[in-house]
Amino acid sequence: MQKIIARAGIASRRHAELLILSGQVRVNGHVVKELGSKADASKDRIEAAGKVVEAKEGRRVYILLNKPPEVVSTMADPEGRKTLRNCLRGLAERVFPVGNLEYAASGLVFLTNDGDLAAEMLRNWAKLEQVYHVKVKGMLTLADLERLGKEIGVRMQTVRQPDATRGRAANYWYEVRMRDTKKEELRRVLFKEKHPLEKLKRIGLGPLTVEGIPRGRYRLIEQKDAEKLGKFEKSGQGNGERRKNLAQRAQRTQRREEKADSSLRSE
Repeated sequence: MQKIIARAGIASRRHAELLILSGQVRVNGHVVKELGSKADASKDRIEAAGKVVEAKEGRRVYILLNKPPEVVSTMADPEGRKTLRNCLRGLAERVFPVGNLEYAASGLVFLTNDGDLAAEMLRNWAKLEQVYHVKVKGMLTLADLERLGKEIGVRMQTVRQPDATRGRAANYWYEVRMRDTKKEELRRVLFKEKHPLEKLKRIGLGPLTVEGIPRGRYRLIEQKDAEKLGKFEKSGQGNGERRKNLAQRAQRTQRREEKADSSLRSE
């Protein structure tokens, strides 16, 4: 049942399981609460969270979205805040985000209606390398980056500072490569070091990058590229050249966004 719901694009397979357990799934008018229950979408009337599951399977969609800050990483919010749906105007298919990017953070979010791929990604989410640009209060030295990286268990390095050439760089940006489980540890250690984290921007997820996607916009990608997210750990973490290219592309995107932000502030 959860596979049928996920393939219809109503929810991820994990969310579909929660819908079943909470009694929000009906088959021919009867509530189904048991995981693994069977149904035939071509013959049975299946409802999940009040939506009818269509028998016809539409095209599978894979999306990279550059989330602005102060946008909730869901498709609906009971508090009325902006959601990812506000950034997906013109998209006919129903999709859902895989993983989460916190409200105040910006950057790369992956969305799809492919429930099988989403389930595979979520099972291995803690193993998937993510690349962030973080802005901290003050400046960290190269020795600080090496010491803190070892303490937290991440890789940290400096990046080009957008405001440095204009003499306004008081707080500095750094690149951090880490697993999602290290994020709170990073925040805690930086606060302890009196360099609290001020901004967080995800620029890479596995082998995929936000490069070339303006803030608040999205890009459709091919299924073969999306499937690399599920196979990334199996094929290794990638070579140094790919990481270098990712960093260079991400810095170009950051420079464009900083220039756009400066233009808005001057108007």
